Amino acid sequence: MKEFYSGTRIISGTDAVSELKNMGFSRLFLVTDPYFAENGVAQRIAQSANARAVEIFRDVKPDPSVALAAEGTARVKEFEPDGIVALGGGSAMDCAKAMAYFSGSKAKLVAIPTTSGSGSEVTDFAILTHGKVKHPLVDSRLRPDVAILDDNLLQKLPPSLIADAGFDVLAHSLEALVAKNAGAVTDALAKDAFTVVFGALPASFAGRTDVRLKIHVGATMAGMAFTQAGLGLCHALSHCLGGMFHVPHGRLNAILLPVVVSCNAHVAGGKYAALARAAGLGGSADLVAVRNLKNGLIRLRNELKLPGTLQQAGVDARQVWYGMDEIVKSTLADPCCETNPIPVEGFMVRQVLEEVMGRV
Repeated sequence: MKEFYSGTRIISGTDAVSELKNMGFSRLFLVTDPYFAENGVAQRIAQSANARAVEIFRDVKPDPSVALAAEGTARVKEFEPDGIVALGGGSAMDCAKAMAYFSGSKAKLVAIPTTSGSGSEVTDFAILTHGKVKHPLVDSRLRPDVAILDDNLLQKLPPSLIADAGFDVLAHSLEALVAKNAGAVTDALAKDAFTVVFGALPASFAGRTDVRLKIHVGATMAGMAFTQAGLGLCHALSHCLGGMFHVPHGRLNAILLPVVVSCNAHVAGGKYAALARAAGLGGSADLVAVRNLKNGLIRLRNELKLPGTLQQAGVDARQVWYGMDEIVKSTLADPCCETNPIPVEGFMVRQVLEEVMGRV
């Protein structure tokens, strides 16, 4: 039996943030990073809600820590908002979701993503870092009540961020498509998200802003797919490596995804092949189509000027080899492994690492 449910109201389009004024907030708590606090965007969006009282938490950092979430949780409890707004990329949304969850707040949670990647605006996931380990939190209470997709916030995205976030969407789509909990609805969302984003990313990277709302919606669709279907080895290993070496999550996905496709292909080859054909990569035989999918990801990665190995991403190879046992253990403990289409074992993790380090 399969079930699909999404309780998030999704509002998209130009100036979609203006809908905040119709939500009736009296006390608004806005979670963002220093960039949006300093350029005035956070204040403008907070003011548009017409709330009687506003507090802005502006200290979000990449790979947000458990301690940062705890600090914000204390401020939420003290302020007692009826609306919590997350403004920013995945880190801001993860922080806001954790703060709302751990504070026990009954406030409505509104997510306003400013990057097109994490899909956190519609998911049950939040990622917090403690020490050098990323800890995925998974609970339906983490899912935002409202997601606002406003293309006005996408006009000045730097190319590197478009590339990193875009490959996160592709990884979400691919892993959700073949995950153990996949169903007809999640398959449709994942397939459409992948084909749209795969086709539009080069144009967005080159500076075309007219395609960015399509990618933004695609990221949300991929989030809706994976939060219910699950993810897999690519994300489990990406979480581990990101916590240890502080390489952007989407960049790690770009390095890992083609290799993980090869690992899973003997079980998931049929779905991979169908997706390759839908994305215009061709291949009359499944084996050829899967190869075309892998090569298409590599070509796109090169076009977006993303690294193909961990060394090219700035990771010291010696630290990977010395930490191999810890990496394998942490990856296998990640809940994303539970929904990989084939059981993840230690030798698979080592095999992927050897390939992305350039040793095979």
